[in-house]
Amino acid sequence: MTDSKAPRARAADKRRRLTAAAARVLHEQGVERTTLADIARVADVPVGNLYYYFKTKDDLVRAALSEHSRHLDELTVRLDELPDPLDRLKGLVEGWIERRDTAARHGCPTGTLAAELDKRAEGTLDAEAGAVIRRLLDWAGVQFHAAGLADPDGLALTLVSGYQGMSLMANALRDPEVMTREGARLLSWLDSLRTAGS
Repeated sequence: MTDSKAPRARAADKRRRLTAAAARVLHEQGVERTTLADIARVADVPVGNLYYYFKTKDDLVRAALSEHSRHLDELTVRLDELPDPLDRLKGLVEGWIERRDTAARHGCPTGTLAAELDKRAEGTLDAEAGAVIRRLLDWAGVQFHAAGLADPDGLALTLVSGYQGMSLMANALRDPEVMTREGARLLSWLDSLRTAGS
């Protein structure tokens, strides 16, 4: 007697590997330069099998966006364990600084994807990428609101714009220290809000 769950578990594992590979390769190479074979190779899945899970490159882009969204959820759940909302936001910035080498090589995973997808004439993938960024904005806004600060949505926009800007500049200059310096400015800014809110 065979275990009927084994094939389903293998299929789920392949899909997960393909999704993670899509997120990584699309971030590193961009949508236009990435082939389905690139993603299959990184996922260690025969390229013919890829079509069973994803029919088009757009399906893989959606999977990559889903992976970015999942990572954001995991991150915010961990940060939500911190008792102070401004400490949660500082933890977010510290995480950005820790990934400075990746930002210098490839920029922000979701931001660069959103910018590239916006250049396409057709489809809604740019809006789907924007929705992932919107989730980060909304989470940050909730933290600023919980800290009792005025204009929490505006503060969230300032924070996330700061991240997008420093990621872009680190990538354009190929200088991870941009993330370190600008991240330190964001941390100081968050501390100044704590003092102002007291």
